[in-house]
This record gives sequence, C-alpha cells and structure tokens, in this order.
Amino acid sequence: MRPGRKSLVSYDKKVSEHYTHGELLGAIRSAVIKLGKTIESVSIDDLAPVDEFHVGGRPATDNLLDQLKFSESDHILDVGCGLGGASRYIANKYNNRVTGIDLTQEYIDVGRELCAWVGLDKQVSLYQGSALSMSFEDETFDGGIMLHVGMNIDDKALLFAEVYRVLRRGASFGVYDIMQINNGELSYPVPWATENSTSKLATIDQYKQALSHAGFKVGAHTTRRDFALGFFNQMHAKTEANGGPPPLGLHLLMQQSTVVKLKNMVDNITAGLIAPVEIIAQKQ
Repeated sequence: MRPGRKSLVSYDKKVSEHYTHGELLGAIRSAVIKLGKTIESVSIDDLAPVDEFHVGGRPATDNLLDQLKFSESDHILDVGCGLGGASRYIANKYNNRVTGIDLTQEYIDVGRELCAWVGLDKQVSLYQGSALSMSFEDETFDGGIMLHVGMNIDDKALLFAEVYRVLRRGASFGVYDIMQINNGELSYPVPWATENSTSKLATIDQYKQALSHAGFKVGAHTTRRDFALGFFNQMHAKTEANGGPPPLGLHLLMQQSTVVKLKNMVDNITAGLIAPVEIIAQKQ
C-alpha cells in the first residue's frame, strides 16, 4: 500500500459511514406504502424527494441539465450518484444511458433496487467506488454531472483530473456543489458532514482552477443562494402546514439529525458563508 493510501481509505470509510443508514431500503419501502403506492406502482416522481440528495432536488437537477444539453445517444456519468435519483431521472426523461458511482455501498445497493422498481435497471448502472480512482476506461462517457459531492473530497485537482480522463473530447460536465463564499466558522452538523474533519469546502475560484488545471474549458458559474433559501423556506412551510414531513423525504436519509442539519445549513447560507453553485465545463 503506497504512502497516504491507508489514511485515504480510513477517510473514505468515515465519509461512507456518515451517509450509511443501515435500514434505508426498508424505510423507503415503508414510506412508499404510506404514500398509498406499491413497489409496482411507485414512480420516479414519487421517489424524487428522497433520492435527489441536493439543495433544490428535482428543480435543481433540471436547471443544471438545461445548461448541459445532452443528446439522447450520450452515455452520461453521474459522479457521487447517491441513490441514483438524478441518474434515473436523466435516463427516463432524455432516454440516456447513465452510469453512476458512489462511495457508500448502501446507497448503491438501494439505488439498484430503486432502478428495478421503476424499470430502469437496464438503462442505469450504479457502482460503488471512489471518484478519485474510477475503474472506467479512458474516454468512456459523453457527458457528466456531479451534484453535491466535492464537499467531502479534499483533492479537487485529482477529482477533476479523473473525471477528465473518463470523459470523451467535447463532453460537457456540470458541477452543482456547496461552495465556500466567505471565510468563517460553519455551524455543524450539516447534511454532508457531522464536523469539519470530513467537510472539504472550496471556493468558486478553487473549483475553477482545479477544473482548468485538469484540462477543462470552464464556462459560466451561477451562485444559487436565493434559490436555496427559497427551497428551504418552502420545505419548512409545507412541513408546518402538514404537521410533519411527507412519507418520502430527505429525513429518511438524515434521520434524527435532519432538523439540526437543515437549520445549520440555512444559517450558514444566510450568514453568507456557503452557497450552492453551478459550474459548467467542457473537455477540449
């Protein structure tokens, strides 16, 4: 084992443990029943509140995809795919073949089952692994996305070099991550980290530099602070009006820590310390 590899494996394990639920498939299955649905009748739209684990959910996914303009024949890479919600949405809406990779084994196992539930297991392939060392061949994919992943990855240069390697020339790559907007101490826990040892935030400039260094042509970026605050306000209002969260939602993933993680997230964004940001890049 080369120097540093042991510590990286230990760090990866810590990150994976942060996201591991233990009984996630059973929790989702029970929530589907509470919705009045069955495994046979549940839809991608029904699952969206739980399986798109990023600020803004489905509308945020749509906003990023609208800028990337993938073709139907494209094979798309979903870096840090989580449960594969965005992968399934792309496959269903645009008829793309999509491959996702995520560090957390439970997310991959559950994601594969959800693909089977909605009949997309032939079109969407999900794999457990590190985005820093993907098992895919060079120039495999025609495009890629990364939704709320970089906050747990310190070496952005290696991350984007690896993404660059597996994309074909001309491929578009869309990043939608929480980024550091101003200096200051964050309140923890947040959805991606219990404390700062697994929180690897970077600035917009640092992301752009890492992408450029990897070889990407970096295009526009959009800071979505107001969108994020509106999303959380709407979520809170719906929860209050309904006397609690819906059967399917992000609370299934974050469990007992949901309220404090979301409050800290909103407080950190409101304070101007962090914000979700989109960056569009292209492999030359």
